Amino acid sequence: MRVLGVMSGTSVDAIDVALARLTLRGVELTLEPLGHRELRWPAPLQRRLLEVGANPTEATGGVADWCRLHAEAGQALGVACAQALQLLGPADLVACHGQTLYHLVEDGQVTGTLQVGAPAYVHAATGLPVVADLRTADVASGGQGAPLASTLDALWLGDVPSAVVNLGGIANVTLVGTPEGVLTGDTGPANALLDAAAAELGLSCDDGGRLAAAGEVDDVALAVLLADPYYARPLPKTTGRDHFHAGYVRALLGDAAPNGPDLFATLTELTARTVTAALGGVEGGVERGVERVVVSGGGVRNPVLLARIRELAGVPVLTSDALGLPAAAKEAYLMALLGWLGVHGLPGIVTSRRGPVTGARHAAVLGSLTPPYVTGGLAAVLPASRPSAAPRRLVVAATPLVAATPPVAATPPVEDAR
Repeated sequence: MRVLGVMSGTSVDAIDVALARLTLRGVELTLEPLGHRELRWPAPLQRRLLEVGANPTEATGGVADWCRLHAEAGQALGVACAQALQLLGPADLVACHGQTLYHLVEDGQVTGTLQVGAPAYVHAATGLPVVADLRTADVASGGQGAPLASTLDALWLGDVPSAVVNLGGIANVTLVGTPEGVLTGDTGPANALLDAAAAELGLSCDDGGRLAAAGEVDDVALAVLLADPYYARPLPKTTGRDHFHAGYVRALLGDAAPNGPDLFATLTELTARTVTAALGGVEGGVERGVERVVVSGGGVRNPVLLARIRELAGVPVLTSDALGLPAAAKEAYLMALLGWLGVHGLPGIVTSRRGPVTGARHAAVLGSLTPPYVTGGLAAVLPASRPSAAPRRLVVAATPLVAATPPVAATPPVEDAR
């Protein structure tokens, strides 16, 4: 089955699309990466998504504005998927995450999650069935609804004790192959606070970590930031820009907040410290025994952050590219995997010795199908009934079956959907 995975993360910096061929043989599922692209959000829509995501409880407007966001995000995602299919080749299914606007966390428990991007527009643009709404079923089962990356991480890398880290707007980690089984959670900010600081300077990010490299860590400010109670909570846990928002640093530090390059150096150190704190520490007296760190996400483009993680980790640190899955597209390939699991009636959450790794009561089948019946090519590749056993191992093919795609392709921008 050929599945187009579509992901836009916390940073809202791009629409990542990746095409995969997934083949099940016994309990081994093979994922062949067929190529990926990074496509742009329409600039006006991107600004509005960022504004609402950064200040969700203070967002102006009303139901009409949120309805418009849901429709326009769906239209933009549909245009992106149609472009991707032209660039990468045909698919049987689209698995589209949408754009998270809010993850409702109350006393450490997630009670709701909202992703905009109506899947009917994606179906209208592509003619393909679309799996969307990939978090709600886990939340309804008592889970955190995140990080969903743990499913791919555990199936793919569980043969070696590893910490699998994604450096998006928020950083998340999956611990696999360790004495504790599989553990997962969001460690805190990766690029979210850095991007917010860059925006105040009229920049999209700290490109290449140059600002951080020019500054010095403010140890006093760092200590205040590290005292946030979120970091002391055990896994599983989740957070987002509702907590680590654009005004977060000033709210905690006020006039004592560092400025210029020192702010970027301090925030980079915050990310490196909070990520590595989850890797090799001791929780409940059990040594985690991580032997390697596998990193993906936009943060791998920041050499200052990556170098600091390497210094603190104490074990080898490599990117997912070295193991066959492009770091820039790992989460889009994750969506393809979750879509494949969903249409086969298989749970999208890994179960460890403590139960589902998100803290849910049971591992749920994730996603909703649009339209609510199987059509076209998907009908031909789906089995008459769900597989007799869920995959226990994911193998990423050593080489793509088509010409390699650059990690960040210079593709035409997605036109404004309005």
